[in-house]
Amino acid sequence: MNDGHVWRYEYAIETSATAATIWSIFRDVPGWKDWNAGIERIAIDGPFAAGTWFTMKPPGEEALRSQLIEVREDVCFVDETRVGDLAIKVAHRIEPLGPARTRIVYAVDAQGPQAAEIGPAVASDFPEVLASLAKLAETRSA
Repeated sequence: MNDGHVWRYEYAIETSATAATIWSIFRDVPGWKDWNAGIERIAIDGPFAAGTWFTMKPPGEEALRSQLIEVREDVCFVDETRVGDLAIKVAHRIEPLGPARTRIVYAVDAQGPQAAEIGPAVASDFPEVLASLAKLAETRSA
């Protein structure tokens, strides 16, 4: 959807890794930089739980403060980043498909000024990030 103030997109990948393995990778916030090339540095200010803040610095850009606004073990987490009047929420979902298949979904919801410009920039690396995440999870599940 794109009306100039709201921009939404999602990307999914399937993997043989289990939800528990994927979740263990999600919970290891300092380790995100090992499989997400869009993170130069990251630090979390508390437990991996709703309400906790983290600071992430993309390569060549200013660090951003984000907050975990929903955390459901082995199911999903949602973080929100606010820049002025722009709010960007990214949902990271784990969807079991069967005995040996799992879908990982990243969904971005950008609302506010420049949503149509910033949203696509946020989502641009989803295919690479999810491929790297799935590869790591499959290695750990094997």
